[in-house]
Amino acid sequence: MRSDEQLAVGLLGRTAYGRAATSLRALPTLAFARHIVADGHVLLRMPRSCGYHEVCAGSVVAYGSDNLGSARPGEGLWAAQVVGRCEPHEPTAAEIERFGPAPLQVDGEPYDPVYLRIEPRFGTVHAADGVPEQQCASALRPAAPGER
Repeated sequence: MRSDEQLAVGLLGRTAYGRAATSLRALPTLAFARHIVADGHVLLRMPRSCGYHEVCAGSVVAYGSDNLGSARPGEGLWAAQVVGRCEPHEPTAAEIERFGPAPLQVDGEPYDPVYLRIEPRFGTVHAADGVPEQQCASALRPAAPGER
């Protein structure tokens, strides 16, 4: 994996939720998902009832997240995105545990999770307000316990 993909994947590992960009009936759409990073892949958990997994699986998607709503005062802002093929994924028990508790409902429907895996081929990171290089570089190290 090249360093730009590594950096993007590392920063995604610091967040819990993001958005997958794909196309639905020839129109662009954003699908929300819970994600974790495992072995250089971005694993997604989505609600089956929304149907987004059906258009993501087997397609190339862009997936991104940011710290725009969670940055502490003085901390720089960043947004990270990966692009890659998205496929269905059968998570291990350890991966399911890492995803944490699922919601009970989404849009009034019982929550039934669907899992997908993105293999990053491209990655981009955009930084604002002078994100220190060491903050972005620290994303390349594994998260400490309790960090996202």
